[in-house]
Amino acid sequence: MKEKNISQYKLIKDYKVSTGQLDRLRKNGNVNTFTLDQLCKILNCRLEDIAEYIEDEA
Repeated sequence: MKEKNISQYKLIKDYKVSTGQLDRLRKNGNVNTFTLDQLCKILNCRLEDIAEYIEDEA
């Protein structure tokens, strides 16, 4: 986000990303695929640039 000069405030106000989704991202919580897709479009990046799949050891 720093590289693209986009703040969390801008994501919320200009791009209508919910504060709940951003909070889950910060806390490494569950985030829906719609939000991940939107962030990739906004930041012009790939999913691998903003997320990592970690297999749950059940």
